[in-house]
Amino acid sequence: MKKTAIVALAGIAAVTVALSGCGRTEPGAEGGDDAAGFAADASIGVALPDRTSENWVLAGDLFENGLEEAGFEGDVQYAGSSNAVGDQQQQIQQMIDSGVEVIVIGAADTNQLATQLEAADAAGITVIAYDRLIQNSDLVDYYVAFDNFHVGELQAQSLLEGLEEKFPGEEPWNVELFSGSSDDSNSAVFFDGAMSILQPAIDDGTINVVSGQTTVQQTATEDWAAENAQNRMDTIITSSYQGVELHGVLSPNDNLARAIIASATGAGFPVPVVTGQDSEVASVESIVAGEQYSTIYKDTRALVAAAIDMVSELQAGEEVTTTGESDNGAVEVPANLLEPVIVTQENAAEAYAENPDLEPLTQP
Repeated sequence: MKKTAIVALAGIAAVTVALSGCGRTEPGAEGGDDAAGFAADASIGVALPDRTSENWVLAGDLFENGLEEAGFEGDVQYAGSSNAVGDQQQQIQQMIDSGVEVIVIGAADTNQLATQLEAADAAGITVIAYDRLIQNSDLVDYYVAFDNFHVGELQAQSLLEGLEEKFPGEEPWNVELFSGSSDDSNSAVFFDGAMSILQPAIDDGTINVVSGQTTVQQTATEDWAAENAQNRMDTIITSSYQGVELHGVLSPNDNLARAIIASATGAGFPVPVVTGQDSEVASVESIVAGEQYSTIYKDTRALVAAAIDMVSELQAGEEVTTTGESDNGAVEVPANLLEPVIVTQENAAEAYAENPDLEPLTQP
């Protein structure tokens, strides 16, 4: 069994452990006791950033159905694409004014919610940061997400394994690096995790970043927009890859991975080794077809379930499930971090065996 399959099995097992409640925090030990013991049919706000990703759309549907099944009244809203930050700020304020007991926030901008957090705190509302850790505030009560530093580590390990598999003995491998949007706090975490693996390979000459662009600022992709990634890749190819082979690209998610592949193949290159994240349908199909090399599976169903479990525990006045703490620059936020799973062509069928949306894509 190759390393990728072993990592996948370990990751699946870890998700099960994380959801089973290992490690718990007393309500109010570090915050989050404001809503303990509230009414079983209380209103719960869920503020999500956009509909540009399959996972955000799925999360909204899961929150609506899951909160209803748990007996709560859910208020699930998406920010608009043209003014996502302003829309989300207004939506959160409306939730506060309407008397919700808890607000679950997938932030459009993790640094632009100070006023809303102060209003929520004044109203005695518990704030749960969902998927993206809200930064530089001591008014974030809980955080639920996948372990995003480990996501970056897995992407980098996958990139190196793919390069060895596809281009054995051709070191130094020519590689380019991409990171996500600068207004998303996860972007730097993904990138830092990846660079903890890749920097030693850059330092010893195993990897050559031909463009020389190796910082999170240089590699950022604003708004997580595919066209921005494709334009940057086009520019890099024109300026740095005339007569030079492109072996691989670190991509932080699937949407950008497909744009990067389109740029490379449009310029006449064979498909390089490209990583991803989110297990989007088009990328799973691409991986099974032997094009995109890998993705990260972060089961949105498990993450939403973990968030709703937090709400239920708060409602009942119980201890809130956590696995540790995450530093947001102002405070260590009690956090429940689930384990991500790396997926390649080799282990796709196994990784998605219990996902009704993705499992059929891996079948012959």
